[in-house]
Amino acid sequence: MRAGSLALRLFVSATVVSVAVLTITGFALHQVYRAAVERAFDQRLDVYLKTIVADVANSASGSMPEPTTLGDPLFNFPISGWYWQITRTDGAAAQVKTSRSLPEGKLPLLVARSETSDVSGLREGYADGPSGQKLRIVERVVDLGEDGRYAVAVAADAGEIEEEVAGFDQALAMTLAVLGGAFLLTLVFQVLFGLRPLKRMLAALHDVRTGRADRIEGAYPIEIAPLAAEVNALIDTNREIVERARTHVGNLAHALKTPISVLQNEAARPGVAETDAALAAKVTEQAQIMKEQVAHHLERARMAARASVVTTVEEVEPIVTRLAATLAKVHRGKGVAVEAEVAGNVRFRGERQDLEEILGNLVDNGCKWARSLVEVAVSPVPGAAGERDYFEIVIDDDGPGLTPDQQTEALKRGKRLDESQPGSGLGLSIVTELVGLYGGRLTLDRSPFGGLRCVVRLPAA
Repeated sequence: MRAGSLALRLFVSATVVSVAVLTITGFALHQVYRAAVERAFDQRLDVYLKTIVADVANSASGSMPEPTTLGDPLFNFPISGWYWQITRTDGAAAQVKTSRSLPEGKLPLLVARSETSDVSGLREGYADGPSGQKLRIVERVVDLGEDGRYAVAVAADAGEIEEEVAGFDQALAMTLAVLGGAFLLTLVFQVLFGLRPLKRMLAALHDVRTGRADRIEGAYPIEIAPLAAEVNALIDTNREIVERARTHVGNLAHALKTPISVLQNEAARPGVAETDAALAAKVTEQAQIMKEQVAHHLERARMAARASVVTTVEEVEPIVTRLAATLAKVHRGKGVAVEAEVAGNVRFRGERQDLEEILGNLVDNGCKWARSLVEVAVSPVPGAAGERDYFEIVIDDDGPGLTPDQQTEALKRGKRLDESQPGSGLGLSIVTELVGLYGGRLTLDRSPFGGLRCVVRLPAA
C-alpha cells in the first residue's frame, strides 16, 4: 500500500472507523458491566440494610435502636471496610449509632446530599470513608411516627467493585485488541482482494502500452467493466483518427508531387531555359525545396502514425550490430571503424524501421565526419517508481565536433553547417522529431574523442 494509493485510503478510513467503533463498544460494555457489578453489590448491602431496618422498626420506643447480629464479623472489626450507621434525624441534635467497625467519625447522609431515591426510598452512592477508603453506601429513611425518624445506612469498601471492573476491563481490552487485529487482517485481505481487478486492468493497460496486446481483454466486475469498454473504445477511436490523418496527409503529399514534377519539367525544357534562364533556375530551385518538404512531412506523418499506435517490441542489440557492420563497410574507404557495445536485454518499444532510421542517420553522420572511429554504446536507464523505463544510445566520433552554438543550430530543421558533405540537412531534424514522437530526447555534446557526442533516450519495453 503506497502513499496516496486507493488501497491505503480504504485501509486507513476503515481502520479509523473500526477503531472508533471498537472504542465506543468497549466504553459501552464497560459502563454496562460496571452498572451490573454495582447492582449486585448493592443487593448484598440491601440484605443487611433490610435486617437493620427491621430491628429499628421493632426497637423500644424512646431509645436508639440496636441491631441484632448481622451474621458478618466484618462489622465488628475496626476499619474493616464494612459499616452500618443509624441516625435519628428528627431531634434537636442528631443521634448516631454506628457499627464497631467504625470506631470514630460517621458516614455521610445521602439524604442530606440530596441523592435521588427509587420508589422504595432506597438511595445509593459513593462517599469517602475512614483511612481514605472509597465507600459504596445504600441508605433508607425509616419514619416511625412518634417513635422518631431514622436514616439507616450500610456501607462497604468500593475497592471490590473497582477490582472486578478493572479485571473485566483488562479482559475486554485484550478481547477487543484480538478482535481488532483479526478485523484489520480481514480488512487487508478484503482490500487487496477487492482491488485485484484494478491491478489486472493496470497490467492489461501496460501490455497495450508496451505492444504486447492490442486491447484490454478479460472479464471484470460490473463496477469497472464499463471502464474497460470505454478504454477499448478510446484505443479504437485513436487508431481510427491517426489512420485518417495519416491517409489525408499522404493523399495531400502525393497530390502535390505531380504538380511539383510538372513545374520542374517545364522549367527544364530547352525553350524555357533559353528564354529566361534565371526564372527557370529559380522555379527549379523552389520546386526542389517543395519536393523535399513534401517528402519530409509525408515521412513525419508516417512516423507519427506508427509512434501513436505502437504495438511492437524490438530487440536493440541485433539492430545496432547489423547497422554498425553495414556502415563500417560503406565507409571502409575512409578508414573509419564502427564499434558497437550493447547491454544485454535492452528492448525498444516501437517500430524496428524507426530505430533503424534514428541510428542510421546519427551513425552515418558520425562516419561522414569521423577521422578513424565511431563508437556506439547502448545501456538501460531504469525509470522511477510508476514511470516508464528508457534506454540510451551514445554515439561518439573523433571528428572536428561542434561548438555549443553549432550544436543548437544543427538540430534546427533543414539547417546545414557545412556544404562539403552531401545531404539535404534534414537528417538530424527528422531524428529529433521521431525521437520526440516516442517521448524521448536527443542531445548533442562534446565527445571524449574530441568530436561530436549524440545521446538518444528512447522508451524501453
